[in-house]
Amino acid sequence: MTLLGLVGLYDPPRSEVAEAVRRCHEAGIRVHVVTGDNGATAEAVAREVGIGVPRLHVVAASEVLGDDELDRLLVEGDDEIVFARSSPETKLKVADTLRAHGRIVAMTGDGVNDAPALHRAHIGVAMGRSGTDVAREAAAMVLTDDDFATIVTAVEAGRRVYDNVRKFIVYIFAHATPEIVPFLVFALSAGTVPLPLTVLQILAIDLGTETLPALALGRERSEPGIMQRPPRPRHQGVISRDMLVRSWGYLGLTSAVLVMAGYFYVLWRAGWQPGDPTGTGSPLHHAYVTATTATFAGIVTCQIGTAFAARTDHAALRDIGVFSNPLLLAGIAFELVFTAALVYAPPLQHLFGTAALPLDVVLLVATFPVLVWGTDELRRARRRRQRTSPVPGS
Repeated sequence: MTLLGLVGLYDPPRSEVAEAVRRCHEAGIRVHVVTGDNGATAEAVAREVGIGVPRLHVVAASEVLGDDELDRLLVEGDDEIVFARSSPETKLKVADTLRAHGRIVAMTGDGVNDAPALHRAHIGVAMGRSGTDVAREAAAMVLTDDDFATIVTAVEAGRRVYDNVRKFIVYIFAHATPEIVPFLVFALSAGTVPLPLTVLQILAIDLGTETLPALALGRERSEPGIMQRPPRPRHQGVISRDMLVRSWGYLGLTSAVLVMAGYFYVLWRAGWQPGDPTGTGSPLHHAYVTATTATFAGIVTCQIGTAFAARTDHAALRDIGVFSNPLLLAGIAFELVFTAALVYAPPLQHLFGTAALPLDVVLLVATFPVLVWGTDELRRARRRRQRTSPVPGS
């Protein structure tokens, strides 16, 4: 019984885990630990990677009395919990308790005993390398590198995809207003104002000019601060009232006003008065065709301003870079070439009812993208100031 020496074994956490935990906290995600290890060991590892900042609560599974105790630990407080000496049933009860109170639960695991908890959680995350086949089958997501930081990367990717879907919808919805308003003006005026836009021109917009920019918005990079936002409410849909107000009330209404201004500018410059005939053979027919072409070109140029505005929901455009989405720039280039062909190519002029635009009209509609984007940029700047301004009396 002579002591020859001591051997210490230390399995340190991966270097990137502490940063991943910090990003979880910034994103409003709580990280709990459910382990079969001793409480002192689990607490030391948790503190090393930043779990439980500023306060960590360590509980031995034998101390958990029942549902009321779990409710108090997991729901009533904001502490992060280490459940030590836990059994697979503890993991399942933790998932059930959080789900019962409307929390979104992501559970990690690698063993056969983890399968029930992985299946019960909203998002079961299994280890691809060290995990068992049963765990991988029960999980919704499998980590091929067994790295906790990958989960955080997936959260950021999910938020980016969600944001990009909303940007796509804002861009598409915003064009409804300038397409509908010309028909409303025609109908409400009982034909006194001739129809500012033809059906074929609408088809050229919906099926031709707006398609590629809309798809390019789905490839936008993450906005600055995307991981500093709290999780969205569980029942929040993709389409919200704020999105509709932005699409139809700001971007759409601004586009409609500009488009109709271009239309009436061309007609009034030609001497048109409300009720004057503009049909084929009338003196004002060419001016009318030019005016409808200005409406069509105006909607297309407003689409460009809407595309740049829709790239961000919170941040300023300069924060993500004007040229940071080359696919969007390519889509806008195609849109301009397509529009120029419809406006200036004689065969397409006959088909779509367009006419070549004079230089002054081209210069007028060329200002529309800046005006549309600028209106929304001012709206977002005002909202950012409101969020950062101190509350009186606080």
